[in-house]
Amino acid sequence: MTSNTSRTTLQGDASFLEKQSQVQSSASSTVERVSYKVRFSHIDERKVMRKIDLRVIPVLTLLYLLAFLDRVNISNAAIFGLKEELHLHGTAYNTALVIFFVPYVLFEIPSNFLLKKFSPSVWLSIMMFGFGFVTIMQGVTRQLSGLLACRFFLGVFEATIFPGCSYLIAMWYKRDEIQKRYTFFFASSSLAGAFGGLLATAIGKMNGISHYSAWRWIFILEGILTCVVGFAMRWLIADFPETVAWLTEEEKAFVKARLEDDVGDSGHARKHSFKDIIKVFKDYRVIAGGFMYLGFVVPAYSYAYFAPTIIRSFGYSPVRTQLFSVPPWAVSFVFAMTIATFSDLTKHRFLFVILPLFVALSGFATLLGSMHSHKTQYGALFLAVSGVYSAMPVIVCWFNSNLAGHLRRSIGTGWQIGFGNLGGFVATFTFLSQASSFKNGYSVCIGFICLSFLANIVYFTGLVLENRRRDNSNEGASIPESEKQLMGDLNPDYRYML
Repeated sequence: MTSNTSRTTLQGDASFLEKQSQVQSSASSTVERVSYKVRFSHIDERKVMRKIDLRVIPVLTLLYLLAFLDRVNISNAAIFGLKEELHLHGTAYNTALVIFFVPYVLFEIPSNFLLKKFSPSVWLSIMMFGFGFVTIMQGVTRQLSGLLACRFFLGVFEATIFPGCSYLIAMWYKRDEIQKRYTFFFASSSLAGAFGGLLATAIGKMNGISHYSAWRWIFILEGILTCVVGFAMRWLIADFPETVAWLTEEEKAFVKARLEDDVGDSGHARKHSFKDIIKVFKDYRVIAGGFMYLGFVVPAYSYAYFAPTIIRSFGYSPVRTQLFSVPPWAVSFVFAMTIATFSDLTKHRFLFVILPLFVALSGFATLLGSMHSHKTQYGALFLAVSGVYSAMPVIVCWFNSNLAGHLRRSIGTGWQIGFGNLGGFVATFTFLSQASSFKNGYSVCIGFICLSFLANIVYFTGLVLENRRRDNSNEGASIPESEKQLMGDLNPDYRYML
């Protein structure tokens, strides 16, 4: 009996010591996680971040600028005779625009898996060279079928660019420091619009050289530029923090620690099943994220593809049309960076979506209500493009950075952008060549912005409720710290940024 009692006591002591060890281990892990600045006190954080900023953001910004330029330069080409030379009657031009979105939507989620498999520097550079080559082919096509084939393959190669870059940027920066950097990347679409207008103005003077029309030279020269840069991107694009060669091992550990402090373990090395992917879509906030973006894709592509046509309807020549298309894009870049800067300073996102959202609404409402005043309409274009292209990067960055870990972030980003780009099918048939169709186009844009407003309310409310639930819950106490670190944004200790 004494022996049994001793064994029971020893077992109890062992159990007690094991539990104490787990608690101490958990506590130690917690201290380690929240004190990365102490552990790496000899590392100059600003110096490391400057190194990252110089290696990550400028390169991806250039990549996306050229991708967006090659995507929408067909709108500049249309002003210089593309429709007439290829006999694009009726809705043939709109069909050429919409076919781009078929592969673009289908391949966005798979492309993020391939991005991780082959590494960003390999995969993104190959895709960039591919869409540059296809852009050149658009310049030599002789009929509608050739243009349709080129636009389809342009969508194939560009499908990986935006979600891949968004995903990659989110793997480098903490949530409270990412917005201005991400907006600078995203606002390259505004720079592309401005640059494309200026470039088209200059290339327009090449009409007839080597018996090629000006619109052909737009595709050929911009495509050659993209191919050259795409080749160089193999050595310029930064891979994930865990794998780059330009950080020391200690700097890699520092970057990993600061990111884990913000969102937990990235799970870069873990394998995931199809069941894990399905679980991501069971979160209604993930679904709301798709509608948040969808509502702005329609007005964004409507403007990008049809702004030159709208401005041309004011009675300007093709060259003056290209020049007048530049200022709204330039102003939108400045406004977007201002919104992003204040969003990071206040560590808040929701209100910095709603403010530009109402700016965009006022712009399209003014366009709708002043159909016969060209000066008023031109001024309203500034409001429309500034609002749309300022809200979009905040929406994507807000949603993307609230998802933690490679799986939820890669799937969530691919879903939001892939589903959102279904709006491209609507946008390409929102406006037709006749000015009389613009009224319907403006109305559709207003409707989709309102849809985004509702989706943002749902998403914001969901985050608030979940944060409050976790504040009032003690579920995290029974989960080992090491396990929490692998849960990403599902960690009970994690709080979503509002």
